[in-house]
Amino acid sequence: MATIKIPDALKADVPQSNWGKVLAATPVIMAVIATLLAGLASSEMTRAQYDRSLAAQEQNKASDEWNFFQGKRLRGAFQVNTLDLLQQITAVPPLDSQALATAAQNAGLAPEARAALSNLLDSPAGRQVLGALQKGELPPPPPVVTLNAGLQAAIDSLETARPETEIARLASQVNPQAITDALAAAAEEGRKFDAALKPINTQVDRLNDLISGAPGLGPPRQAFAAARLRFTAARYEAEARLNQTVGYLYELQVRQSNESADHHHARSQRFFFGMLGAQAAVIIATLAMASRQRNLLWSLAALAGLVAVALAVYVYFCF
Repeated sequence: MATIKIPDALKADVPQSNWGKVLAATPVIMAVIATLLAGLASSEMTRAQYDRSLAAQEQNKASDEWNFFQGKRLRGAFQVNTLDLLQQITAVPPLDSQALATAAQNAGLAPEARAALSNLLDSPAGRQVLGALQKGELPPPPPVVTLNAGLQAAIDSLETARPETEIARLASQVNPQAITDALAAAAEEGRKFDAALKPINTQVDRLNDLISGAPGLGPPRQAFAAARLRFTAARYEAEARLNQTVGYLYELQVRQSNESADHHHARSQRFFFGMLGAQAAVIIATLAMASRQRNLLWSLAALAGLVAVALAVYVYFCF
């Protein structure tokens, strides 16, 4: 904002008293205040734009998690449907490692494949795989993220599609650091879960490749296929639930960022109104110096200036 220069003719017309000095200094003081308020308004608008951009990035992350969740749920449903179809077509016996090993010896496999299958079934890794398939249980650690009460309440409001005002209220009560810590914990649980599943998945795929090349396995092969479908469906379900939790956490971050953007935007508007008040005080005070009705105009200028300063102080410290 350009510096206001008081004409010499006006200066000569201003009384050289304390009242006159205050009157002469009022335009300058109000100009400085208006400049400060303009800077604050611009700063708050910049922060609002940053928060809005951050919310868009977090929404993209949430969308990715929801895509993973949907894809894994669909894959899990496909495994379950295939298992149901298999059980309707034929009687599927329980998976028995001894029956599978015996059938492998009698199957029409090449000697090398038969030896590889036999060695795999007798190995510790093979027994671990068959045990996991027989129980249909996922290996520890389970992909569970511990949430505090406030964070859980906010996620429940999202999951049950509560009114947006209620969701925003609950999200605003959550400490942002709690969401960040929950996301870090979810990522760590995901890594642990993948690390625990990787050797089992590798051996399951290897065992499946060997069994698929043995057309004479009969019921033991069907039992293995059913157990594999059941285990894979459980794995997809567990991974989908973890993606669901992460998606809800990102959704809360989106709402917090949007709320912060709205807050800074409102502060920017109020600082702008305060700047307008200070500029009005500058104009009125300048007119007062050139007018015969100095007391009235200067009082209006002082009032406008006090309102501008009071609004700025309230917005800065209380809003």
